[in-house]
Formats: sequence, C-alpha cells, structure tokens
Amino acid sequence: MPARRQVATVAALGSLPLALTALTAAPAAAHGSMGDPVSRVSQCYAEGPESPKSAACKAAVAAGGTQALYDWNGIRIGDAGGRHQQLIPDGKLCSANNAEFKGLDLPRADWPATGVRSGSHTFKYRVTAPHKGTFKVYITKPGYNPAKPLAWKDLDLAKPVATSTDPAAAGGFYTFSGTLPQRSGKHLLYAVWQRSDSPEAFYSCSDVSFGGGGGATGGAGSAAGGAAPAPSASAPSEKQIKDGNAKSTVEHHGHGDNDPSTSAEPAAAPKESTPNRPKAAAPAPNRPEAAGATENLAETGGDSTTPYVAIGGAAALALGASALFLSARRRTVSGGRQGR
Repeated sequence: MPARRQVATVAALGSLPLALTALTAAPAAAHGSMGDPVSRVSQCYAEGPESPKSAACKAAVAAGGTQALYDWNGIRIGDAGGRHQQLIPDGKLCSANNAEFKGLDLPRADWPATGVRSGSHTFKYRVTAPHKGTFKVYITKPGYNPAKPLAWKDLDLAKPVATSTDPAAAGGFYTFSGTLPQRSGKHLLYAVWQRSDSPEAFYSCSDVSFGGGGGATGGAGSAAGGAAPAPSASAPSEKQIKDGNAKSTVEHHGHGDNDPSTSAEPAAAPKESTPNRPKAAAPAPNRPEAAGATENLAETGGDSTTPYVAIGGAAALALGASALFLSARRRTVSGGRQGR
C-alpha cells in the first residue's frame, strides 16, 4: 500500500473511536404517557388520528395535525433536568412547549374525561421505553376553568397527588398510588416523569371529572351555555398502539421491545425521533428497580461525572490517533528521502 494511503487509513481508523465515543455519551430516549387517568393525547389517539370522534380531539388535529397523535408517547424535553417551569410557558403545559403537540393546549371544557373520586387512586403510566426516574402528578386547584389556557398557577404544585421514584413496570405500565383531594366537576392532572439517568422529562395532561361520569358536572368546569357534556375518556388498546407504530416518528432505540415486563405485545422497529427534539443513542437497557430512591424531582438528572468521562476518553483516543498519524508520516518522509 502506498505510504500516503497508509497515512489516510491510519487517520480514518483513529477518528472512528471518537465518533463512537460521542454517540455512546449521549442519553437515551425513553417514552410514555399517562394511561389511567388517560392523557389527552392518548385519548385522541384511541379515537383515531385520521377521524377522531370528539369535538375536542377534532379541534386538536385541526390545530396541530395527525402526527402528534401517532407520536402520543413523545411529549418531552430532552434537556429538562427539572427546569419544567423555566422551559414551559403558561398556556403550553400539555404540549411541553412543543409545536407538534400544540393542539393539546386548546382551552376547552369538552375534553373527554375520566371519571374519578376523591381518595386513594392507582395511577398507571403507559411506558414504551423503561428508565429510572421520578413521577410527580399535580392536580388543578379548586375553581379551575378548563375553558381558559392552563397556567402553572392553576396547579397545586405544593401538594402533588402522587410521587413515585422507580416504580415497578409490568404489563406495559408503571403503576403507583396516590390520593386525590376533594374536588368537584372537571379538573386536570398534570404528570411529569423526570428521568434520573438523563435530563430528559416527559409530560402529560389527563382530564378528569369528579363525581363519576366523564361529563362536566357543575362548578367552573361545567360545559358553558348548556352544551353537551364531555364524553368519557378511554385509553388506546394494545392493538391500536401496535398498529400505529409504523406512522410514529418517536425513537426509543429498542428499549421495551419484546420485554414482557414493559409491553404486552412486541413493539415495532424504532423510528426516527421528532425533528425539534435532540436525538440520542442508547446505552444498555436500564430496567426499572423497586421504589426507594430519595432524589427530589428538581434534583434528578444525569450523573455529573458522565460528560467528563466521555471527554477524557475522547481526548485519549484523539492523542492516540495523532500519534499513529505522526508515526506513519515520519515513515513516509523517511522512505521518500531514502528513495531520492
């Protein structure tokens, strides 16, 4: 092989580990949405993205298109790191300030709702990629009006109705317990899943109706002007989720595929991630462990040593590649002088 080609080959091989190091240093994407009480996006997906049945879901599709519903498990911020109020402005909580999901922010009193009662409640979070982290669920304050844009001040942030760190995953859901306070009429539950193995966080809005049925029943949440009450919400079936995978642009890097602890049916091949959110390569699957960690939601995030380890490894590889390049170059120059 000519000397110059040897130099080029050495340089190319030396740069390959750097690219691999950069890929593996990035956090992996995890995905999910509240399944009980069902989230807005999951409810509209269950109705059918191309022909939703409820007026609210039709309006959401008219505002943001159908892709948001196929990407029902991807309402996230890749670098949240607990900074939820800083990154999500009032009026955009349900979309997490993501334009793709803007239809979910529409202020309406007729969003399909799950009937609930005050007292203990078992929450089920539908997960398509399991990761460690903390779930916190907040409820709107008394007097909440769903016909107005949802603001942070509308949520009782001081008293989450549920908090769970690393709950067990089974049958495609994370399940954990909480307590719903005394309320009447329509309200909203806002769920935040902050991962502890990366800064990524997921968000979902679930409309609920206290008193049993799904319709608005008195108070500020009543349907105005004698309009028909909101329909009852229903979660998508396993078949609906599987059938829609082909049209999803959400990437989960294979996490949860064929894993009986996280999915009732094998998931389809992973797709490309949404264009306005950072993509990331995945480490080895990180299975959920039993609850017991004590990190606060705002304190969770990736290990602070991770980027330094990655940078150190990249630097060492870069030095090695440079040494190989210079060695080959010296041999080339020496060989050229001898041939004169």
